[in-house]
Amino acid sequence: MKNKDLNTIDVTGARVHNLKNIDISIPKNELVVITGISGSGKSSLAFDTIYSEGQRRYMETFGAYARQFIGDMERPDVDQITGLSPVISIEQKTTNKNPRSTVGTVTEVYDFFRLFYARVGEAYSYNTGKKMVKWSEEEIVENIFDRFNGKKINLLAPLVRGRKGHYRELFEDVRKKGFLKVRVDGEIKDITAKMQVDRYKIHDIELVVDRLQVTGDLKARLSQSVQQGLKLGKDLLFVLVNDETEVTQYSKMLMCEDTGIGYEEPSPNSFSFNSPYGACPYCRGLGTSSVINMNLVLPDTSKTIKEGGIAPLGEEREASVFKQVEAFARKHKINLGKPLKDIPQAQLDLLLYGDGDAVQSLHLDGTDESIPDYYSGSYEGIIPMLKRWYLSTQSNEGLREWVEKFMELQPCPSCNGDRLKKESLWFKIDNKNIAYLSNLNLDNLAAWLDGIELRLSKKQNAIAKDILKEIRERLGFLLDVGLTYLSLNRPSRTLSGGESQRIRLATQIGSQLQGITYILDEPSIGLHQRDNQRLIHSLQNLRDIGNSVLVVEHDKDIMLAADYLIDIGPRAGHHGGRVVAQGTPEEILKLDTITAGYLNGHLKIETPKERRKGNGKFVELKGVTGNNLQGVSVKLPLGKMIVVTGVSGSGKSTLINETLYPILSNHCFPASKMQAMPHKSVKGLEHIDKVVEIDQSPIGRTPRSNPSTYCGFFTDIRTLFASVPEAKIRGYNAGRFSFNVKTGRCDVCEGGGMRVIEMNFLPDVYVPCEKCNGKRYNRETLEIRYKGKSISDVLDMTVDDAVVFFQAVPNIFRKIKTLQDVGLGYITLGQSAVTLSGGEAQRVKLSTELSKKDTGKTFYILDEPTTGLHFEDIKHLIAVLDKLADRGNTVLIIEHNMDVIKIADHIIDLGPEGGDGGGQILFEGTPEGLIRCKESYTGHFLKTELN
Repeated sequence: MKNKDLNTIDVTGARVHNLKNIDISIPKNELVVITGISGSGKSSLAFDTIYSEGQRRYMETFGAYARQFIGDMERPDVDQITGLSPVISIEQKTTNKNPRSTVGTVTEVYDFFRLFYARVGEAYSYNTGKKMVKWSEEEIVENIFDRFNGKKINLLAPLVRGRKGHYRELFEDVRKKGFLKVRVDGEIKDITAKMQVDRYKIHDIELVVDRLQVTGDLKARLSQSVQQGLKLGKDLLFVLVNDETEVTQYSKMLMCEDTGIGYEEPSPNSFSFNSPYGACPYCRGLGTSSVINMNLVLPDTSKTIKEGGIAPLGEEREASVFKQVEAFARKHKINLGKPLKDIPQAQLDLLLYGDGDAVQSLHLDGTDESIPDYYSGSYEGIIPMLKRWYLSTQSNEGLREWVEKFMELQPCPSCNGDRLKKESLWFKIDNKNIAYLSNLNLDNLAAWLDGIELRLSKKQNAIAKDILKEIRERLGFLLDVGLTYLSLNRPSRTLSGGESQRIRLATQIGSQLQGITYILDEPSIGLHQRDNQRLIHSLQNLRDIGNSVLVVEHDKDIMLAADYLIDIGPRAGHHGGRVVAQGTPEEILKLDTITAGYLNGHLKIETPKERRKGNGKFVELKGVTGNNLQGVSVKLPLGKMIVVTGVSGSGKSTLINETLYPILSNHCFPASKMQAMPHKSVKGLEHIDKVVEIDQSPIGRTPRSNPSTYCGFFTDIRTLFASVPEAKIRGYNAGRFSFNVKTGRCDVCEGGGMRVIEMNFLPDVYVPCEKCNGKRYNRETLEIRYKGKSISDVLDMTVDDAVVFFQAVPNIFRKIKTLQDVGLGYITLGQSAVTLSGGEAQRVKLSTELSKKDTGKTFYILDEPTTGLHFEDIKHLIAVLDKLADRGNTVLIIEHNMDVIKIADHIIDLGPEGGDGGGQILFEGTPEGLIRCKESYTGHFLKTELN
């Protein structure tokens, strides 16, 4: 047994969620794939049991005092887990939404490039473009004398640059040396006894070495002061002309001979857009700035101002802002009843930007001026008002979000999106600055690094040797997981779940840890078949350095490349939770299970015998140039199932999610005001009356959200219970049966069904509410029964049971039946939304759309709907999508899965590569036509599926 524990992770009696008290031994130091139908219990075993226990054990190493600040770690419902090494989870969790987070900062590659440029980069003048030189003290004195001759100047020695502290000892030290003044954060002050500054704020402190007028008779004094200033400032000196705020820098290190400008000796922070010493001062390192979009402020110039022609102002109403506008319009004789297009531009500009007048007395109620009920204030204009609300620290988040509806992000006019200050951008290596390299695709960046040593001097090579080794290693790991099309400057918030997961995977490979149990959640998401082998190689690399790799996965290639396969099933929900099969892929292929059937070819998704003809109408999009798209034009046939495919990074999401969807959304819902990527024209919008985007985001983020509330039929169920005679006698309405309303819910657990017991320094314990026993409602509400069932009993029903129970209530039956039709018969109506997988959440959304009545002119957009789905689940999904298309609707799917691609009526293939090598339409037509397209990687892999 001891030997077994060393070689296996043994799980005994796992009962988390739907797991049926399972026992399993998982081999260590191998690549193990856990698979099974969506909802069968894969994630419950991998994440909620094994990972949770690993995390709990780690937390146990902290003392009781520390644990109260860390949070709660509930013990998973399992008898025993032995042989478990430290656990790291690499999930598809949401990426960092911070706009300052980029691929380069997350992977630390950019940090090494900052060091590379700080130590090896050569400085050039931003005025002349000439290479900077190092000046002697004599040359600095001569330049100051020539440049500031006759002017009164302050010679400043920088002592503190961008650091926190009170600096009491520093001030006392320079005072004892006889100095009288310092410049603190731009303000010259006298040095006093016990002087100090705010220790929690960042400060710049310069010592005033001398104050003099630059004349010939003071040249010797100037020379001595410069010498002393450079010594105190560590080879850096500032010159400040009296009554000016901008300083001129002088350095013994880097100077421009022609203009006299000096750069500080570069440090890694000089190239960081998250540091005040590297960031562009205009956009503060964000690379973008928010500007007012006049098309959003004046969306319809045929409207009058009273009708809401100026969108932020809205329609005429009793509001202080509108009364202000009316008074201002009377003063300047502006007719608010005229359409905007008929108002002279000068008058419109007055309304939008104000005239700078002082104070006007404006009545709020339209009463006579003799009544002292007035508002006094200057009219600043609509645009300045929006800017003030957006920038004011006193504005609440809701107000800022409202103002953002009238703004758009544009590249910063100062740095053109490069994020860095101009001095940093003029440090170059091989005539390239750091921003240029950050914007290259990773494969192009790797190509630039090839042979860089030949383009560097002997001294530069000696310094750069170790830095380049680190950069190349980390870049290599990112390329190995198929992220060749990303750039270091790509914001983290724009990455998909699969991309961010693969970045974390590359980071872990780079850390070279050993003896770890890694648990990954579908790392193949968003990856084209072409790049699968690179991902498999990365996972095997992680295993080969001495780690156990557990992967929850449905991809056929990864399953067959595994050392060991575990199949959970046989079905989903309470029909699953058992180990159906385990062993090597070769052993699994011989078994008679659903997974084995799809792997060995006995089961498969059939190609349709006939493709849909469509309705003969089209939506035509021309000249799309967003991101890497190269002015593409595409014709989308309506009434068909369209699949958009192509290698990762080829431009699929840009074309559909960022261009087509905003255009359709603005057409169908004018109030949405979504920003579409640049394009020349679009035709055929009149053939569409509704657009629906269905993604895999959760249907709710709280335990109170559930399928019945999301799909909307819980309202019908509550209305049904309120119509029961007993409920009418008691005067109960539908609100009585809501667990979010005080009257009917349990007052102890407040409708949650669980109570939280605080354990002080121990984790909180969740127990069923002792008053309602987890039923959520109070006794009086539960006494109301429909066909013998209380409202709580209905929430505990599975979808399959509910279909039978509500057969006689058409409006409820139809909605629940669609949940059953999409393969979710095993979930309960009241199941917490947070326990649903991504695939289950997406099918709940699909069923909601299916249950709605449509006109046959709906345009559905789905982004990788096969995420988290087993082969059998994909079969169900295709059947659901077929129903939507058969009604005459258009279903557009962005997808890499070959089973979905082969059943499409129309395919749009982008490529040929990702990033700069993509952005072109390679093919438009049927799957049979795609396999004849030689440039298409998709066609190459599809050929084996169609044969």
